[in-house]
Amino acid sequence: MPPQRGTAKTVAYEDLKRAILTLERKPGSALEETELCDLYGLSRTPLREVLQQLSGDGYVTLQLNRGARVSDMTHFTLRDFFLAAPLIYSAILRLAAQNATPMQIDELKAAQDAFREAMDTGDVTARALTNDRFHRITGRMAGNSYLMASLDRLLIDHTRIGMTFFRQNRGAKDERLKLASVQHDEMIVAIEDGDEDRAAELALEHWALSRDQIELFVMPPGLEAPLGQPPKLKSA
Repeated sequence: MPPQRGTAKTVAYEDLKRAILTLERKPGSALEETELCDLYGLSRTPLREVLQQLSGDGYVTLQLNRGARVSDMTHFTLRDFFLAAPLIYSAILRLAAQNATPMQIDELKAAQDAFREAMDTGDVTARALTNDRFHRITGRMAGNSYLMASLDRLLIDHTRIGMTFFRQNRGAKDERLKLASVQHDEMIVAIEDGDEDRAAELALEHWALSRDQIELFVMPPGLEAPLGQPPKLKSA
C-alpha cells in the first residue's frame, strides 16, 4: 500500500510518481538518495521505504550496489507492452461494464471532464495525467486484483509514451486526440449501460487509435522490429 496519506512519505511517493509519469524524471535515470532526502525532508530510512514501494509498483528499479533508478523503457519492454496492452485494456473494460458502481461512474465522468478541459487548454502534462486517471478508474471498476496490477504497470509506460505524443501535438487540434475523447465518452455510456461487449470493443478501438502514433515515437524510422500484431476488431 502507498504510504499513509498526509505524511512527508506520501508527498514524496506521489510527487515521484508524477515526475516519472511526466518524464521530469527520465526513464533509466538515477534517483540520488541525498538529493531526494533534501527535496522531501526525509531521512534515508523513510525515503528507502518510499523507493521500495515505488519499485513494487513498477515505477522504480532497485539495483544492488547501484541504488534506485527510474524504470527504463527498452525495445524489449515496449514489445511486451504492445503485446499485452490490448488484451489487458479489453478485459478491464469488459469487467468494468459488469461491475462498476454508480459512484465509480460519477468519478469516471469527472475524470473525463478533466481530460476534456486539458484538451481544450493544451496543457500537455494535464492531458497525460488525466488520461492516466481515467484508465486507472476503469481498472478499479473492473474489481480484479490480477488485472489491476497489470493495468497499473501498463499505464506507467503508456502515460510516459503519451507525454511524448501530447508534446508533439501541443496546441494542435489533432483529430486523433478529439476522437480519443469521444471514445472516452462512449466507454462511459457502455459501462453505464452494462454493455460489456461494446465496452471491450471500444477498448480495442481506443488502442488501435493510439498504436500507430505510439509506434512512430518509440521506433526510429527504418527500424524493422515487430512489436506484435493487434487483436482483430469484430466486423460490423
